[in-house]
Amino acid sequence: MTARQTGSFTKVSWLFNPTRSEITSLDSGNIDDILNNADVALVNFYADWCRFSQMLHPIFEEASNVIKEEYPDKNQVVFARVDCDQHSDIAQRYRISKYPTLKLFRNGMMMKREYRGQRSVTAIADYIRQQKSNPIREVQDLEEINTADRSRRNIIGYFEQKDSDNYRTFERVANILHDDCVFLSAFGAISKAERFSGDNIIYKPPGENAPDMVYLGSLTNFDLIYAWTQDKCVPLVREITFENGEELTEEGLPFLILFHMKDDLESLEKFQQEVARQLISEKGTINFLHADCDKFRHPLLHIQKTPADCPVIAIDSFRHMYVFPDFSDLSVPGKLKQFVLDLHSGKLHREFHHGPDPTDVAPGQAIQDLASSPPESSFQKLAPSEHRYTLLREKDEL
Repeated sequence: MTARQTGSFTKVSWLFNPTRSEITSLDSGNIDDILNNADVALVNFYADWCRFSQMLHPIFEEASNVIKEEYPDKNQVVFARVDCDQHSDIAQRYRISKYPTLKLFRNGMMMKREYRGQRSVTAIADYIRQQKSNPIREVQDLEEINTADRSRRNIIGYFEQKDSDNYRTFERVANILHDDCVFLSAFGAISKAERFSGDNIIYKPPGENAPDMVYLGSLTNFDLIYAWTQDKCVPLVREITFENGEELTEEGLPFLILFHMKDDLESLEKFQQEVARQLISEKGTINFLHADCDKFRHPLLHIQKTPADCPVIAIDSFRHMYVFPDFSDLSVPGKLKQFVLDLHSGKLHREFHHGPDPTDVAPGQAIQDLASSPPESSFQKLAPSEHRYTLLREKDEL
């Protein structure tokens, strides 16, 4: 019996299960209307022939039953599904590369982070409860803001009234970005000292001495506030951990990584400055990351380094790893950018296999074909696993 035949039998038993809940089936005719009107929607992108999809169906349905008892309003929480074989246009629209994929939507807007937790009724239900919880902490005294955790990124809204368009827009933004920033609010007499020119939103960046930044646009323009807040909450150089590694690898972009000791903030700051100075135009072609040398000893060993060698800069293309020759050259104008451009042009790969390009050899110097092989990718191992998903395609990287 083939996988597709097995899937069809599973589908029949699933369809006629008397305890089955009403999961909303999405198609090109109803998807926008349903998602736009849902406060929170969890959508299961699946294929019936995929065994992981088959295993998830009853769990997803039972989680829906549990949540609907707590949130009976049909627009509060929607559990929905897309049959990607039947609706390949929707699968392409949301760039589905594996089955099953669980994506979260808020008022029609797809969240960047999909659900990657345990596939159990309890875990999925807890995840939805967390998404429905208030993402903003209301302060009762401005001293609470003065003592806020300055190792985090803090967004603070000062409003005259909670029942206002200004606050509702702020709340929408907080719902989307609460994983990246801490959101605080103050109202009425408590916030009055900070509202000398009306309602106000400020950003407190990490660091005790970092100056506040004030939002100067319209407080009812969601797009403007969201863009400003995202710019503050999602740093150009992100930290990679074992918890977010799968998510970052699935973005499909090579990694430019600084390996540094956890307390070596000076090297991190230099790297951040040079990325902003030299590589802002490359954003969207490569991910800028930093990693704890102690936690990521294994990738360092792949490039014949140890934590004692840190700080170390390397590229992981998901096929191979390449080392930036000397960290002290980081501030040399254009040096880091050329390293990235050499990845995109294929030069790094060629030189690892065949030695320097002819254009890089001094006149009269003999050209040697130095056969070598660059270290294999280490971070590719953090990508979605075939033991958990049906993967649809391999990515072709340098």
